[in-house]
Formats: sequence, C-alpha cells, structure tokens
Amino acid sequence: MLDFIRNGKKLTLSVETILKFVVLAVCVAYYVILIFGKFFFAGDNVFYRSLNIFSGAGDPNLIIRLVSYVFFILSASWVIRCLLYLLAKPLKKGKAIVDIVCSLVKYAAVIVLIFLILKSFGVDTTAILAGIGILGLIVGLGAQPLIADIIAGLFIVFENVFDVGDIIVVDGFRGTVRDIGIRTTKIEDVGGNIKIVNNSDLRTVINMTEQLSLAVCDMSIEYGESIERVESILKKHFDEIRENIPEIKEGPVYMGVSELANSAVVLRFVAKCDEGARYQVERDMNRQFKLLFDKNGINIPFPQVVVNEPTQFEDATKKEKKEAEQFVEEQKELGKSIPDGDINNF
Repeated sequence: MLDFIRNGKKLTLSVETILKFVVLAVCVAYYVILIFGKFFFAGDNVFYRSLNIFSGAGDPNLIIRLVSYVFFILSASWVIRCLLYLLAKPLKKGKAIVDIVCSLVKYAAVIVLIFLILKSFGVDTTAILAGIGILGLIVGLGAQPLIADIIAGLFIVFENVFDVGDIIVVDGFRGTVRDIGIRTTKIEDVGGNIKIVNNSDLRTVINMTEQLSLAVCDMSIEYGESIERVESILKKHFDEIRENIPEIKEGPVYMGVSELANSAVVLRFVAKCDEGARYQVERDMNRQFKLLFDKNGINIPFPQVVVNEPTQFEDATKKEKKEAEQFVEEQKELGKSIPDGDINNF
C-alpha cells in the first residue's frame, strides 16, 4: 500500500492498482512504438522489426516477437470486450449476448495466441488444425450433452427467451437470472440461494418480467354492510390509494364481488406492477384498504361472539347508490383489459 497527500487529503493506492497502471503504461508505450516506430527506427532495426508483428522482413528476435504477440493479442481482446460492454450498458436487454460474445472473444484470443507462438517456433500449424478437426469430431460424438447445452444457450439468448435481470420460474423455482453462460444459467431466489441449471434442461420457463404482473388484493366485508355504500366510498378514494403506492403502474381496478364466503363478502382489487414489486404492492394494497375501511366504519369480519344487540348498518343514500352504479360500470370497463383467467389463478 502506498499513501499520497493531495489537496490535504490522504490517498491510498493498492499494489493491484499500481500494477494496473504499470501494465496500462507499458501497453500504451507498446502501441506508440508499433504505430510510430518507423519514424524513429531504421528499416533494418532488429528491435522494431521484431516488435512489429506485421513485418515479414528479415529474421526477428524470437523473444521480442513472442512478447509482441502477447501484448497485441491480449490487449486487443481486452479493448474489444470493453467496447462491447460500453455499447451494451445503456441497453435494458442484451447483457447476456454481450457476456457470451466476450467469452468467445477471450477464448479465441488465447487460441490465436497459442497458434502464433507455435508458428514462431516453426511448428506446422496446418497439420495441428487438421488434427484438431479430427479430434473435435471424436470428442463431439461423446460430448453431445455439452453441445446441447451450448446450442440451447445460444437459442435462449438470440430468441430473447429471458435476459440477465429477468425474474423467471423454472420447475417451481422462482428467482432472478444472474448469469447466462455458454453451458449453464444461474438463477438466484429471494433468499440468496443460487440454482444452476444446464441450458438444455430449461424446457419449461415462465418469464415473469416480460409483461406487467398482477397484484391481487381480496378484502372482506360483513354481509350486513351495504355494498353500494362501500363502492361509493371506494370511488372517492381510489386516486388517493394509487398515489400512496407509487409502484403501481396501472390501476388499481375494482373487479367486483369475487366470493360470497361463509361469513363475508369478498371484494377483489387488481393492480399492474413490475414482477419484482408484486408482493410488496399486494401488502401495501392490503394496508391502504384496511386503513380506508377503518376510517369509514366498514367492518372486516372475524370470528366473534355477539352478546349485545346486533350492529345497525347504514343504508346507502340515493346519491351513494347512483355513485356506486357509475363506479361499478367504470371499473367494469377498466377490467375488460384484464383476462379473468389471469386473476382466477391467484
């Protein structure tokens, strides 16, 4: 660790950071010499001729040529990968494609570097390539599951089945996609557990992020309560509930009476939101409707023993009945965009 004082502040540089600066400086110097060296060195200079990998004149110094190969191939690979990440950074989708392409670039750079080094030592790389082709065919016959994983991974990425950051369900496991590799996909659930699945095994996938999700809230009222009075109160306070839950993208929408239970009339409310916020939106809706019901004297039934006179419920006024009918019709129109099949599964 090295400490520096700048503008009265103490700055600490780690050894790793210093090494990165040194490597960067050497790479810059290498490319400066490679590009502008012809202006400083004579045409028969052994050092420049060996450093310039594009020069075929004369016999180069083997060590300098090998070092030049390493600097050029690895630095070019690093620059290409950085540019790909910069281009993909503002995009919501596409990170998985960039990850796979960068992996291919990295492996290709290493393979090219190995062949250039072998060629520098006079090895016949053509024969090696032919041998690798035959060996690849033999290995391929015994590595069909691996090939299936690679092909499935490419289809997942290029068909945009899901992307990094999407919430998906695979065989009952719900989680966020953290990485899509050439062979496997990593999915992390809310508890931090990571499920690693071979790409070829991802046959039944539910992408919960592609469209807005439905947050469903069921609230119960007593049978003696006037539904029309409740609907009139809801009409006056829906905008307030929407403002109090900023995660709601569309809605909430009053879907009507979903059930006549043993001791309660169940009202259903639905809102659209991002999948990652669905459960929190449902909890917030429960809270907001409970507060609204308490404020307006709307009882939520619960098991109890009545030892006094029954509660006298208020009847809806003509104005409230009219407002309730208008409100129900408005909500029916809004609810037409939500298929019943989507909410009946909740």
